[in-house]
Amino acid sequence: VQLQASGGGLVQAGGSLRLSCVSSGGIFSINNMGWYRQAPGKQRELVATITTSGRTNYAVSVKGRFTISRDNPKNTVYLQMSSLKPEDTAVYYCTQYGSGFVSYWGQGTLVTVSS
Repeated sequence: VQLQASGGGLVQAGGSLRLSCVSSGGIFSINNMGWYRQAPGKQRELVATITTSGRTNYAVSVKGRFTISRDNPKNTVYLQMSSLKPEDTAVYYCTQYGSGFVSYWGQGTLVTVSS
């Protein structure tokens, strides 16, 4: 399985970005998916997850601002980020779960939010 993330970039505080992650080499529709992020000097943290049935879960820090979604025919998971804050600056990683654990990681896409 390969996960290719894109959509990162530089945005001003209060702005929006949409990250995309295309999965290849597996059966996308049967796996839960997620997004993690790692800010400079900090540990990697879970941002959001989405199950095969579309149930979502969010970190407290992004709830109400970020939306995770998936398009199974396109083998793609998205992270719509709004009302971005400087503390959202991080490398964002797409993940695929198997048996309840992260099985695969994407290469990461950098999001920089300027104040």
